[in-house]
Amino acid sequence: MEILWVLMALVMLGFVLLQLSRRRRGAVGLVPPGHPDAADPANYGFAREEELDVRMPGPDQDLLDVLDLVQRSQDYRGAQQLLAGTEVAGERRWQRVQAFAGAASLELRQRPGGVGQTPGGQWLRVWRAEVPKDAGGAAVHAEFLVQQAWRTATPGTDDFRIIMEEARAACGEAALLAPGDPLPYIVELSVARGLGYPREEFEQLWLKILDRAPHHMGAHLAALQYWCEKWHGSRDLAYSFAEAAAARAPQGSLLAALPLFAVFEHLPEVNLVAGFYQSEVVTKAVHGALHAVHSARPDDPMQAHVRHLLVFFLVRGERWAEAMNQLTVIDGHVGALPWTLSADPAAEFAVYRALAVAGYEANGGSPATLPH
Repeated sequence: MEILWVLMALVMLGFVLLQLSRRRRGAVGLVPPGHPDAADPANYGFAREEELDVRMPGPDQDLLDVLDLVQRSQDYRGAQQLLAGTEVAGERRWQRVQAFAGAASLELRQRPGGVGQTPGGQWLRVWRAEVPKDAGGAAVHAEFLVQQAWRTATPGTDDFRIIMEEARAACGEAALLAPGDPLPYIVELSVARGLGYPREEFEQLWLKILDRAPHHMGAHLAALQYWCEKWHGSRDLAYSFAEAAAARAPQGSLLAALPLFAVFEHLPEVNLVAGFYQSEVVTKAVHGALHAVHSARPDDPMQAHVRHLLVFFLVRGERWAEAMNQLTVIDGHVGALPWTLSADPAAEFAVYRALAVAGYEANGGSPATLPH
């Protein structure tokens, strides 16, 4: 009986010491809204959860205006003109092609058509029919087919393969229309992953992209997926690909952040090692990404992708002030990894943002001390 009391006393002492240790380290947790200890993101000028834009990782007002016009009028010409005026090998054109294709795919999902009903995304069909030699429309159509395959069919099934083969043919047509354009080949990277191109064939495709846009961040992110363990590579191959790209990245390139994406794609299901997010491999990748965003052009459209992933790792690593610095730049948009993997990207982002605010304030921060 005395032994039992001793054991109970030790357990209680351990619990008290744990709580004291957590307080000293500034440990935080979520509490219900309205709780006296609740940190309020609104104090920092952050958008409310229901105002977060899940469509894009960062602002592109021209794209939003054109998307709204196209979907209201069902007239493709605004999209055609916007793409024609966007730099061919630039990151923004890739994002805009994805956005137009995604809008058409979502419309079709909402309005699949039927007796007496026009299917959604009809403007894209009209675009391809009326201007079959328009390179922008061909690229959007190819990306549309890729997104349809991933959204409506299961990899490995006949339905998936049929749509992906159609997408592969569409990529080839788009490439013939614009021989110097890297975009059709970048779209094909998702086809290569879905159909499981042999490595030699994939590397030939990758060389075509490197010839046209050797430092294209979006292309590298798409290619990284192929080399990941869950697809056709391994952890080592993915890390090697990312680290090689970072090593050859020119000054101001966001490719220095690619290893952080490789780490994210291979996160363990359960972190058995204490302090995983403060480990050397994570810390090194985070520092590379921080350097990348600090040295990149302020208007680089891929910055938002890197900053969103940084928020995830910085919060997990309890680097609250650094997480807050990223949030001041990207808040308002959540259309990026890791949030888009959630069924509710806005809610997932809001949880991490609340943790960042709480951790920042628990360690003496306030709206007055946060640089903007």
